[in-house]
Amino acid sequence: MRIDARGLGCPKPVLLADEALKEIEEGSVEVLVDNEASVKNLQRFARKNGYYSEVQENSDHWQVKIIKGYSCELPEDKEERKGDKKILMIIGTDTMGKEEDLGRILMKGFLETIKVSKEIPHTMFFLNAGVKLTTENEETIPVLKELEALGVEIFSCGTCLKYYNLEGELKVGFRGSTNQIVDGIMDFDKVVWI
Repeated sequence: MRIDARGLGCPKPVLLADEALKEIEEGSVEVLVDNEASVKNLQRFARKNGYYSEVQENSDHWQVKIIKGYSCELPEDKEERKGDKKILMIIGTDTMGKEEDLGRILMKGFLETIKVSKEIPHTMFFLNAGVKLTTENEETIPVLKELEALGVEIFSCGTCLKYYNLEGELKVGFRGSTNQIVDGIMDFDKVVWI
């Protein structure tokens, strides 16, 4: 079965894959998508549900094949770090506190403190005005790139990027969806809101 989910925003490709897989006892579903965030979301969905997945990149899209129907032990996820506390950090603002100028300084300091403390979260999800930290704030983007290099998954809310007209300005991480928050509530040891 093949699903053409190109042009569809998250979480639609995952929802379509889930519906298709529920209809079959065993076999495979191929999902065509046109952005890396959807690829990662489909892989995470497959892993979480015990399915095998493979990805093929083409010139203008990706093909994610999800296979269902046999039991197997999945290899350890390379993205999972041993000793990780599995923290999901949701950042919904680009400042800390009421005073905006001071708040921007505090936010940068907060992100730098996370980096040096070695108690880094598994995933950071930016929403509302927080998406400005991954797009237009030249002070925080280098810090976030360093956190990403340390293994932190970084996502920015697609709806929020669109609202602030920043869709083409993402400089670190991937476009994300509420899937990351819903998965966080179910899968992470701790969810921290800033």
